[in-house]
Amino acid sequence: MRIIPAIDIIEGKCVRLSKGDYDTKKIYNENPLEVAKSFENHGIEYLHLVDLDGAKSSKIINYKVLEQVAIKTNLKIDFGGGLKSDEDLRIAFESGANQITGGSIAVKNPEIFQKWITQYGSDKIILGADTKDGKIAITGWLENSEKQIIPFIQNYQNEGISYVISTDITKDGMLQGPNYGLYQTILSHCPNIKLIASGGISSYDELPKLATLGCEGTIIGKAIYENRISLKQLEDFIIKSINY
Repeated sequence: MRIIPAIDIIEGKCVRLSKGDYDTKKIYNENPLEVAKSFENHGIEYLHLVDLDGAKSSKIINYKVLEQVAIKTNLKIDFGGGLKSDEDLRIAFESGANQITGGSIAVKNPEIFQKWITQYGSDKIILGADTKDGKIAITGWLENSEKQIIPFIQNYQNEGISYVISTDITKDGMLQGPNYGLYQTILSHCPNIKLIASGGISSYDELPKLATLGCEGTIIGKAIYENRISLKQLEDFIIKSINY
């Protein structure tokens, strides 16, 4: 299972929210590049970078942060937040993203999202399936759609999607543990999906459980910033996984 730390960006700074609520913003570092380098120094290869300004807006905003991290580290970056148009996607990939995550666009403009899957391939496009009470949430989690999560994922599986990031919004940033039941349900109904668990990770012990469930990766945010999981522990987990 891949370990994927998260950096969420507002106004160029590294922040975390609770349950996606922008009013709960807490700044952890003024310099996201410094944070990214500390991940890389502990053997981490992947990064989930979210443009929270872009998620609320109608376009990509913090692409300069993406560009800086891509140029000055070797991290493989999955970038999301505010990707609404072909131009946004072009900017994201040209700024150094290895993959992009589309959530709101997959709900609001499925034609363009399906086109991206065809154009860029399933290794480059990740489906964001963030959920509250079983329904997909969009626009930086400020809106709930009427789409149920399982049919939503299955529909895009039929369109060729391989990677899915799913966050239980009620768990996100709360440090109360992940929603194992949600991931178990997704994996049982959507075989062969590469599921990336996100939201609620609070301790090292939860990582082997997610791996055993069959998650392809897990995104860890606040647990790192609040020192619930150390970068040394993540380094050890990665080494054990390689040796195993």
